Amino acid sequence: MRTLRIRTLAGLFVVAGVVAWAVARLWDSVGTLPGVPIAAPIVLGLIAAILFGTALNLRARLRAQRERSAGAKGVDPLAAARAVVFGQASALVASLVAGLYGGTCVYLLMYKLDMEPRQQQAIYSGLAVLAGIAVVAAALFLERVCKLPEDDDPNAPASPPQRRRTPH
Repeated sequence: MRTLRIRTLAGLFVVAGVVAWAVARLWDSVGTLPGVPIAAPIVLGLIAAILFGTALNLRARLRAQRERSAGAKGVDPLAAARAVVFGQASALVASLVAGLYGGTCVYLLMYKLDMEPRQQQAIYSGLAVLAGIAVVAAALFLERVCKLPEDDDPNAPASPPQRRRTPH
């Protein structure tokens, strides 16, 4: 499994932000810009809390397992892998959504702060960006908690040599 790259997440955020800004500008010129729901930052915040809680739980269980504490509950490798995959998917989607709300927020800050509803939408979209960043941070933390030792790590146990097959 590959680890998340911050460069990829940041690139996705920037591209989505530029596209959202352009679409918001175009949409507002031909009609009314759709509203930003209050649920966006709430849902992203809940996902960030779930990912962070999962990471803390797995870290405590892995530490207890490493220290061979009495009554330590082991970590199922498949469950840890599923948690990491959920975190990675959440980080990708959150960086995309945060970019979309970020572009909308920039547009609203630049052109539409004269009306009260637009001020609230700018606040909601800004909070959605912050919550999206929290999801990405929690996913990276979860990934780090569940990371296995690298093959080139001198302290890692050696793996058996691989046999190469020759074609018949």
